[in-house]
Amino acid sequence: MTAREAREPSLLQALTPLAFLVVLLALAVYLFGEDASYGPNQVSLMLCAGVAAIIGVRNGLDWGDLQRVLVDGISLAVVPIFILLAVGGLIGTWILSGTVPTLIVYGLELLHPSYFYPAACLICAIVAMSIGSSWTVAGTLGVALIGVAQGLEMSPAITAGAVISGAYFGDKISPLSDTTNIAPAAAGSELFAHIRHMTWTTVPSLLIALVLFTAIGLGSGAPPGEAEAFGDLPAVLGEHFDLGWHLLIPMVVVFVLAVIGFPAYPSILVGALLGAVFAVVFQPDIVVALADQPALSRPMALLAGSWSALSDGYRASTGNPAVDDLLTRGGMVSMLNTVWLIVCAMGFGAMMEATGLLERMIRSVLKAAKSTGSLIAATIGTAAASNVVAADQYMSIVLTGRLYKPEYERRGLAPVNLSRALEDGGTITSPLVPWNTCGAYMAATLGVATFDYLPFAFFNLVNPLLAVVLGYAGFKVLREPGARVVPGTPPAEAGPGHRTG
Repeated sequence: MTAREAREPSLLQALTPLAFLVVLLALAVYLFGEDASYGPNQVSLMLCAGVAAIIGVRNGLDWGDLQRVLVDGISLAVVPIFILLAVGGLIGTWILSGTVPTLIVYGLELLHPSYFYPAACLICAIVAMSIGSSWTVAGTLGVALIGVAQGLEMSPAITAGAVISGAYFGDKISPLSDTTNIAPAAAGSELFAHIRHMTWTTVPSLLIALVLFTAIGLGSGAPPGEAEAFGDLPAVLGEHFDLGWHLLIPMVVVFVLAVIGFPAYPSILVGALLGAVFAVVFQPDIVVALADQPALSRPMALLAGSWSALSDGYRASTGNPAVDDLLTRGGMVSMLNTVWLIVCAMGFGAMMEATGLLERMIRSVLKAAKSTGSLIAATIGTAAASNVVAADQYMSIVLTGRLYKPEYERRGLAPVNLSRALEDGGTITSPLVPWNTCGAYMAATLGVATFDYLPFAFFNLVNPLLAVVLGYAGFKVLREPGARVVPGTPPAEAGPGHRTG
């Protein structure tokens, strides 16, 4: 039987793989706890992809076609996977070169516990706005801020929430961001009109997040015994590394490359290689010690040590267990489990889309969206759910935009309403899903489990809720000039919503 003869899936069939996934993920967490993401979750996603495939074959789809779609779906994650591996190498060489230790020491001197969380959020927001990349900010500033937090005896989970909150705000407001360009393209709106329209949900959400981080910072205290565990962190780092402002050059280079529009993967890879060069030049003894091959000549030992930092990361031996745990990080090998998770998640999402199960679920939601407010809420909810099922923010934005765009046009709603909803529900919720490419990246890069930082990613939690409230209130919901109002929908403001070609 060919794909042309395939039957349309029922709603029950569409919900079956998702129900299996919920049960298996819950069982994985119950049985394995924090280790669920180190294999059990991957198995769950693969099994549920199999369930979706069985339903598709039963409905008349050809396995060969499904297999090709599976390959195509996973191929969408190739670039994020290479970025992830490059970030692993970057973390290893930046610790070895002294770049991260320098950032930690200067951060400890400049940041006070009472305002650390809001400052971390704001710094990441400003930098992300200038370079348009939440991933780059998390992989550079975020790693250092986690180290500063541990040095100040602050919570790594709250710090990760602050980093992600700021990074995603800046990413959304920046015209350099890829998702900020993809969303208006999917909705048919103009880029800068889309950014202006997003400020009504993103700016209040960031202000709320800053207030919450400030309140937590003012009320927080160092956990008993933490200060003793870390000792005098700047002194320990200064004893083992030759620190200085010049070691921040690799980070500056990465940010400059991002600002001028250089692609993320080569930018981060250049930063990682530059970190290796700086390590050889400024920390040669540490590089030789990391190589741990006495038989090699010094030049070969320097090459082996820097190469090892790229592949296996840095292994600290300062004599202080807490500091060693802080600095023993990075390397491409540290990202392999995350790559495994992303591949399995993308496979599941591709199978759900190829079999028509995802579209069937969304059409059921669309039928229930009678008012403009409920349509916007459904769009945000669908984009967020697509992050869970399809496991990728790009798929979430494009798929949801493709399915909802005709309904927005039918109701005479300006395209900026759809593009904003795609970002509010798709981009911003992506780091809250452990197996989504963004959630997996943030957890692996910052060293904090997704469910640990999730309650503190205030911007990412508040923004979708605020967007739904504003949608139901009809605030800044724009209509196409001269559009006919569909019966049953409330009036909305007229405004710019012109389409790009």
